[in-house]
Amino acid sequence: MSPRHAADPAPEDRAAVVTGLGLTTALGGDVPATWRALLDGVCGVERVDFAEPEGPAQVYLAAPAAVDPRAALPSAKAAHCDRAAQFALVAAREAVRDAGFPDMSALAAEGSRVAAVVGVGLGGLTSILEQNRRLQDQGPGRVSPRTIPVMLPNHPAAEVGLMVGAKGGVHAPVSACASGAEALAQALGMIRDGRADVVVAGGAEAALHPLALAGFARLRALSRRHDDPKGASRPFDADRDGFVMGEGAGMLVVESARHAAARGARVHGRLTGAGITNDSHHVAQPAPGGTGCAAAVDAALRDAGLLPEQIRHVNAHATSTPLGDLGEAQALHSVFAGKTDAVAVSATKGAFGHTLGAAGAIEAVLTVLALRDRTAPPACSLERVDPEIRLNVVGRDPVALPAGPLAAVTTSMGFGGHNVALAFADAS
Repeated sequence: MSPRHAADPAPEDRAAVVTGLGLTTALGGDVPATWRALLDGVCGVERVDFAEPEGPAQVYLAAPAAVDPRAALPSAKAAHCDRAAQFALVAAREAVRDAGFPDMSALAAEGSRVAAVVGVGLGGLTSILEQNRRLQDQGPGRVSPRTIPVMLPNHPAAEVGLMVGAKGGVHAPVSACASGAEALAQALGMIRDGRADVVVAGGAEAALHPLALAGFARLRALSRRHDDPKGASRPFDADRDGFVMGEGAGMLVVESARHAAARGARVHGRLTGAGITNDSHHVAQPAPGGTGCAAAVDAALRDAGLLPEQIRHVNAHATSTPLGDLGEAQALHSVFAGKTDAVAVSATKGAFGHTLGAAGAIEAVLTVLALRDRTAPPACSLERVDPEIRLNVVGRDPVALPAGPLAAVTTSMGFGGHNVALAFADAS
């Protein structure tokens, strides 16, 4: 399925560069803390006790955020936002400042040339359930007047858009666990089409609630290794048995190369291509052989003007489910024609959990960092790679990426058959 030749790259003035990065995860409340902990092999998974007013407490494995987003936001703003939007605001604020805008007003001054795209999977789930509890226990008069805004899937995107003054458009793709990656694909399209000069894009999720956890458990998607929280989520491992849910956000400032150069911005890397496909196979199971994922990666490479042999790093979706990891490995073998020895494949969800709609954006940030620092991040919980995977999986120690030009791919997949692949290149 590899492309026979590379496509023409985008015109230089429409090329998209990454000038700002923001993260809040189970490993840390910002990019430096998260990246440092990831490289050090830290795992943010723990047993979480969900106490209920009545009945026994429910204990699940989860990867809660290392820093409460309410501590990083003005109290009035935090009170008006769902937890997913709180995460999005924290990560977006870091990304904007990292991009060299000293405050939000400096970015808002760009007016109609600024956009925001923030994807979610479950969105305002916890707020919906809390308000429903109020309705049942205390009556309709006790339901918050903010219920409708915070329960909408566009709530994180709307809040980020308001913060940065995004008059060029605010969008909220909802593609299950591929939402954050699709947000970046949409940002790339806006830069190329000339609809915006700066797009603040990514994904956020805050779904650590007994209902979501019980639902995934009933699907047998969660790890049952409750006696070993730090080793529970094991992407690509021979003994993997499911994922652990996490929460957080990843945000990037994606900018036209011309605009970034005009203001003297530092460039972390380049967003060079995107591929979006659908399995059209099953609402929850991936297509056999990973054909949909392979098609998305193929499309991203063609879009980027890259050949498979130019890719040196992949940050894989790799949720730690038996079928999903194997299908993704088969997809990568198809794209790279079985020649994967030179591709360092990182599987990072074991460290900070599966953050659903935020996952693709968080992993996009990590991919940019890997190219910038020429380091493929490790898998903190990997014991033994499944022999059927047959990939060059990065183990418990970081792996140095080679000298010379670097390009990488990150993959995302979601219920409903969604597949999104993003291609990145270093800043050179």
